[in-house]
This record gives sequence, C-alpha cells and structure tokens, in this order.
Amino acid sequence: MSPTRYKPFFAILILVVVGFTRSEDPILRAVADKNAGLFLPDGFEASVVVDSLPGRARHIAVNDNGDIYVKARFANRDASVIALRDTNKDGRADIIKTFGGLAKERAYGTGMRIYNGYLYFSSELIVYRYKLTPGKLVPESEQEVVLTDDHAHGMHEHIAKPLTFDKKGNMYVAFGAPSNACQVQNRTPGSVGIDPCPLLEDHGGIWKFDAGKIGQTQKDGKRYATGLRSVVGMDWNMNDDHLYAVVHGRDDLLRLWPQIYSPWQSAVLPSEEFLRLNEGSDAGWPYCYYDQIQGKKLLAPEYGGDGKIVGRCEPYEKPLIGFPGHWAPNDILFYQGDQFPDHYKQGSFIAFHGSTNRAPYPQSSYFIGFVPFRNGNPSGQYEIFADGFAGVDPIINTSDARYRPMGIAMGPDGSIYIAETEKGKIWKITYTGNKKKFAKTALAGMEKRKQLSHIRTPDILKDNLDKDRPVAGGKVYSVYCAACHQRNGMGDSQRFPPLGASEWVTGDKRRLIDVIIKGLEGPIEVKGQSYNNVMPQHSFLKDEEIAEVLTHIRQNFGNNASAISKEEVIEVRKAIDSPK
Repeated sequence: MSPTRYKPFFAILILVVVGFTRSEDPILRAVADKNAGLFLPDGFEASVVVDSLPGRARHIAVNDNGDIYVKARFANRDASVIALRDTNKDGRADIIKTFGGLAKERAYGTGMRIYNGYLYFSSELIVYRYKLTPGKLVPESEQEVVLTDDHAHGMHEHIAKPLTFDKKGNMYVAFGAPSNACQVQNRTPGSVGIDPCPLLEDHGGIWKFDAGKIGQTQKDGKRYATGLRSVVGMDWNMNDDHLYAVVHGRDDLLRLWPQIYSPWQSAVLPSEEFLRLNEGSDAGWPYCYYDQIQGKKLLAPEYGGDGKIVGRCEPYEKPLIGFPGHWAPNDILFYQGDQFPDHYKQGSFIAFHGSTNRAPYPQSSYFIGFVPFRNGNPSGQYEIFADGFAGVDPIINTSDARYRPMGIAMGPDGSIYIAETEKGKIWKITYTGNKKKFAKTALAGMEKRKQLSHIRTPDILKDNLDKDRPVAGGKVYSVYCAACHQRNGMGDSQRFPPLGASEWVTGDKRRLIDVIIKGLEGPIEVKGQSYNNVMPQHSFLKDEEIAEVLTHIRQNFGNNASAISKEEVIEVRKAIDSPK
C-alpha cells in the first residue's frame, strides 16, 4: 500500500474539471443496456444475481449446486460469509444468510475458495474453513481455524490473506509486506532502503501449507516465493500446474522522490505484475520494480535507482504481462469450463479493482480483463472482457465509480460470477452465442474501450486535471493529498477516510496538527466507519504549508471550521520536539 494512499488527513479541493465529459460512445452504450449495465464481447450476456449485500463483497466462490459464497468486505459478529441461493431458478438469489468469522478480529474479507468439500475463507489474520453439508446452504459443521497470522501488526499494510490450492493438497497464502519500499524511515521522502530488507524473512511473499491441517501458524509452512510486495489475487492453474499471482507494485514515486519522478510517471508506474511462480521465485521487491513502458526491472530509488538503472535487478522474476501502475488487480481465475468459446479456455480472467492514487490524472482500470493462454503462456495482449462498472469516464475521484469489480468465480455450468465492493452487487455472465462461429471480430467493440480515459495511458498534458488551474496550496495538495482522499475529499470508502464532515478534520486543532507532523498508526473511526492503515508523518512540510493545507480542508468539502495559523503549528511542533 502506498504512502500517497496513507495521508488520511490531506485532501484537495478541485471541482469536476471543466472540459471533461462523462459520456460513452452511443454504439457501445447500446450493448451495455441489455447486459445489466456492463459492456461485454458479442455473444455474452450478463444478469444480476443480487443488487446489494450486507457487508458488501470481496472474493466469492460457487459450489457444485450453484450456491454462492461471498466474503463480506466488512462484517458484523458471525457474519463474515454471505451465502446465496436461487430456489426458483430465475437467476436471482432469493435466500441470503450470513455466518462465520470471529468477533475479536476485524473481519475485513480477503479470500474465498471451495476445496475438497470445504469452504475456506480468510480475514486479515485468519484462514477459516467449514466442511460443506450436502444440500445445506449454511454448513452444519463446526468452524475450524486453519491458519493464524500471529505476527505483531503495528502497521496494517498489505495484510490480505488471499489463498489458493494445488492438486496435491497444498494451500498457498500470501503475507504482504508491511511497507512500501522497506525504507529506514517508512514513507519518508528521501529515506534510503534497508539492505538486506529484514521484512522478507516472514513477509513480502507466498507460503505453502498443508490444506488439511488446522491450527497452523506461518512457521508450519514453507516460503514458496518472495519479493512480492502485495498479492491480493492468485490462482493455481490446473492446466500447467503452476501458481500465478497478480502483484501490486510499490507507490509514491513522486511524493518520495520528486527530484527523479514526474506526476505522470508516478501515476502510471510502476507496473502491476502478472507472474508465473515456481518454488524459490524472487520478484525483486523492495530492491526493484517493473517499468512496463521500458520493459525492464529497474533499481528502486531507495537503493540508488534513477528511473533508468537496471543494476542488480536483471536476475529477478519478470512478469508475463506488466499492467499499468495502480490498477489494483485483486483476483484471477483460470477458466476451466466448457460454456465459453475455445478462445477463453486455459486463459485467465483478472479483476481490476481500480486505482486510487493517480492524481493529478484520472483514475484507471475498474474492469475485468482477460489474458488468452496457449500451452502455458499468454498468446496475445490482454483484452477487455467486462467494463462499465464505474459508470463514468473519466473517473476523477475513486468515489465517483459506482461499482468496483473484485471477485471472480466460475459456476458449475461454466458461467462466471463477478462481485464488486461498493454495494455488494453480483453479476452472472453467460455465453449465449454460437461457440463454433465465435471470431475475434466479436472482440472489436471491447478493444475500442481501451481508448477511454479509465483504461488508456494518460496524455501527459491533455489529461492532467490540474493544468491551467492554479489553486491555493496546489502543489501541496496534488503531491500529498489527492492521491488518497481524492479531489473531492471523499476518500475511497475503504482504506482512506473522508475529509468532509470528518470529526478528525473539524475537531481539535492540536490533534489534527499533531497527526500531520507525527503521523498516525492503528485503528481509528471516522464518521462511524473503522479504518486501520498508516498515515505517514509530514514533519518535513514547512509550518506555513501545514497551516495552509489544514485550513483548506477545514473550510472545504462541506466543512466550516476555523482556520489554523502558522503560529499554532509552531506551538504544536515545539511541544512534539520538546516533550515534558
């Protein structure tokens, strides 16, 4: 997770940019109108299984009888799993029940799979399972704890526990790195990286466990692959018997290294990597990152890189495909069904959840991609399989997106199901055309969608939302605020809290100044919703810059609080530097 993401009390006031229109090609719109709002290749149809769910949705799994199990994004006590059943066969779920999880931990959903008759699911720290009961929507067995992350987690970065299984009874679980780039001073501009990075001993990789054993901790497993900053989506490809993962690249090139990287570079780099992993694979984090434009693994600036030097990075694992930066690939599914045309067999669907930190450029992705495979290798460029989730283009703020795709699963008939996080909506996508007559011309309309601003690489000048728009404190806002809290101050509804009507913004001045100077770590509550990320310290800002930005957020985004003066900032800074 990125430092630009973790500035929960900065933001930027910029209204919707004049000149950007939110319209679609009318030809393409006609396609979406008959597919529950989605754009799909010719021959495919989408229907809605459920419009919204309590706790919303992340990953999903579908049982052999068609029952759907959803990992709640946010869950109340004993409601970590949402189970859905369609009893009258009209395509919509008419029974919805919740169960599972523990009240003592935050039940943020991070994984869901069905394996060998068991329903496995994970929260931030625990992998659970239930033995499924034939014919029963809610299992009658006792909940079992398969794996517990027993590390002390001061920083809740990259703490997801995605999981997948191979053919031999092994479970693979990712342990994300609690850091952006393993700096000596985490998320501090100019701070060098620790070499070697000690976090790699038990984080920043994927561990292999016995899928049938309960009560495990990390020491019971074996590290399978390393150098992976944050994995949220992975799948075992039964066709070639390999583990595949989509990896979130590091963030904040501009905020941490403005002397090296431009706002445009920070928006599109580094790549989100699609990797085939073997036991012992090393993808190079934190020392290296992949630049999809240059097609190279480059030395990270924390380790002496300048955006061009390869240096020590040549031996590290290269991605099969390097997707643009910050696209947030959060689930993958290798298609094993027979319903879809042959073009889709062996290939991988990827859910791109959508960026948050591309300011001052529009946000990007928010679609389902597809990578065709033949003989264990990609046989072409990525395709747009399903789009239209966001409902707008360009996407100025993350909160503008109506839906954000997250989970993908295949049903017993070969259809695929897609779940999204903002409302908990689920779609079922089926192929109703003639498989024998399916041709790549059916994909032509979807290829056109790559021209839209939420998918294409932004133009350095034309797509810069801040061009010719001077605002007070514009440099501070654009570099340190908008990437997390968005241009409208609404946050992203999940990791980065809103600034509008926030008690943290409009309340105690000293507390707010203290947070900016010292940073903040650990769980907080904003407007009744919990957040548990890291706000990096910004003591490097000048006193007048802090006063200016805090006054701005206290008097915009619907806020009407008093100004903060330079003198007040100086007073708090002195108290911090000279504690009693």
